[in-house]
Amino acid sequence: MTDNKTQPRRPAPARGRPPKSAKGPDLRQKILDAAEGLFARHSFYGVTTRQVAFEAGVDVALIHYYFGAKSGLFDAVFLRRAEILNKVRLDSLDAYEKTHAGAVTVEGAIQAFINPLLDISLTGGAGWKSYFALVAQVNNTPAWGGETMTRFFDPVVQRLIAVLRKALPHARDEDLFWGYQFLTGSMMLAVSETGRIDLLSKGLCHASDIAAVKERLSAYCAAGLLTVVERHTPSLPA
Repeated sequence: MTDNKTQPRRPAPARGRPPKSAKGPDLRQKILDAAEGLFARHSFYGVTTRQVAFEAGVDVALIHYYFGAKSGLFDAVFLRRAEILNKVRLDSLDAYEKTHAGAVTVEGAIQAFINPLLDISLTGGAGWKSYFALVAQVNNTPAWGGETMTRFFDPVVQRLIAVLRKALPHARDEDLFWGYQFLTGSMMLAVSETGRIDLLSKGLCHASDIAAVKERLSAYCAAGLLTVVERHTPSLPA
């Protein structure tokens, strides 16, 4: 029988400040990367902070030091790329509106909103793929998904609606908001790359073919919105 006194002692969990050997920003990003991948694969409720710590190769106490509770870690994961994504989409919408003053179209506005996201999906790497899968998952979570999407993405969505109002000055706001609801569903399904279309088309189409999505998605969404607005807008007097 082994004498317990001879067993090596596990180091005590870190408390207070992280150890001096830990590089704060680098370590924080490492934790966020690990959490992002796990949340994308297993959802918020399917992941523990201990699992994140193991994946990141850090002590679980460091997660609590940097982020507090698991909800704080999740919010940090969501915010990190939301800030980047929101900026490029706002810049794209601003640039489109400036270069098409007086000639804004529905498809042009939707392209300015969607294409930056698709471009990032094409070139951004595995981290962005995980992030988009996570956003799609949250966007379809009834209990708290709507509130989370509102906190992180509403300003850029409202900016899109404002540009669409210029393209469709006679449209009812409820039709524009329904149009966005359908648009975001299509967009997030496309970038989550579930592989469903691969199976459905027997290999004719591939979920990973984001270039094919880019060729089609804005036209599809614009045509749908235009049809809805046309059916619900009273005829103008001659």
